[in-house]
Amino acid sequence: MHNKPINFNSARFITSAPDITHMPEDTGVEIAFAGRSNAGKSSALNTITQQKSLARISKTPGRTQLINVFELSEGKRLIDLPGYGYAKVPQEMKRKWQEALSIYLQQRESLKGLVVLMDIRHPLKDIDQQLLEWASDSQLPVLALLTKCDKLKPGQRNSEVLRVRKAVAEFGGDIRVESFSSLKTLGLDKTKAILSEWLLQEDESGAATDGDTQ
Repeated sequence: MHNKPINFNSARFITSAPDITHMPEDTGVEIAFAGRSNAGKSSALNTITQQKSLARISKTPGRTQLINVFELSEGKRLIDLPGYGYAKVPQEMKRKWQEALSIYLQQRESLKGLVVLMDIRHPLKDIDQQLLEWASDSQLPVLALLTKCDKLKPGQRNSEVLRVRKAVAEFGGDIRVESFSSLKTLGLDKTKAILSEWLLQEDESGAATDGDTQ
């Protein structure tokens, strides 16, 4: 296995797409970030890429209505999906987001991994569980990131991680659970290692596939 490091700091904004038809060509490898609107998704993306304003952090959760695409290098992208489940957003807008999210997750061939972000103090809401179950059924690897873990003492934090790991085991599939704090950068190295594994794995399988198509 090649251990070429992924340079997450090189992430740059490419486009904001209202739906899948406005996204870049469906080739290469994408890792999508999804989560409830107040789960700290933008903060996590900024921490992982060490860029303070790569993903905009809104004071009003639920403002991100578009699929934001960031490129790490040619054919390697991070996708910031619209936040879901925020109560104050109009119903019609909510429906459109859910539709765009659903189509992207089901039809995007280059999607190779999903990061589901959940506040460690309120994990596994119904919609989080639906997403985890869908990913498991689709055989898509998942990293469940329990964000804002600095809000809990280490003992509580570890207990919550173990509790969530036990709960998601029922879905089957490849779901890993880790704690994360954007503020204290807790869990950052482990998160980057998992993302790198997904991004690099495809290089090897992709090389074999290219040869077969000739």
